[in-house]
Amino acid sequence: MMAADGRVVMISGASRGIGAAVARRLARDGYRLSLGVRDTRLPPVGGAETCLVTRYEASEREAGKAWVAATLDRFGRIDALVNNAGILRTVPLEEEDEAGLDEMWAINVKAPLRIIRAALPHLKKSGRGRVVNLSSLAGKRVYNAGNGYAMSKFALMALTHSVRRLGWEHGIRATALCPGLVNTDMAAGFSPLDPAGMIQPEDLAEMVAYLIALPNNAAIAEVLVNMRHEDML
Repeated sequence: MMAADGRVVMISGASRGIGAAVARRLARDGYRLSLGVRDTRLPPVGGAETCLVTRYEASEREAGKAWVAATLDRFGRIDALVNNAGILRTVPLEEEDEAGLDEMWAINVKAPLRIIRAALPHLKKSGRGRVVNLSSLAGKRVYNAGNGYAMSKFALMALTHSVRRLGWEHGIRATALCPGLVNTDMAAGFSPLDPAGMIQPEDLAEMVAYLIALPNNAAIAEVLVNMRHEDML
């Protein structure tokens, strides 16, 4: 396993939930962090010298470019991306109103694509660039009637494998982290299950730390994480 060694990690949606847990975990390992958040009043994680907090609104087309530029201006390098920001809107198959689908496509698919595109030259320069996309088990199977969310996560899986294939010769390794229900505000909005029985953000943060620390010759393409048994797993 590789040490942090001054490496810089960008994390979107880092103000709460999974993103915040990932930031805390990576700070403990000594990574320098660039946190993309809506509210820049978020205090630096691990200290101001090693953490940049900058505005990132995933729905804005140029937000990814601006965030990458700010990260380079502060640290001069980018070694890893954790694309965590995402939304859930219920869009059944027979629903004609596509506003929610369009919103999920913009934030769950296009936003990470734009960040990766902007950061790609710097990930190549790193020689061991890492991309971890927070997908979902909804990106592997359709479990309920809200097919719009699954469609966006299936697309994110395709993006992850594209990055993995096209970046391989440059030392870029991409992984799709696919959890089931996680104890976050998103799950609280629609699930009646006990939060204590759900996947905890801190456990996913441990997985992210493991994935970005692996050497180039031990790449993992997908990690499926569940709180309950499913035959497909």
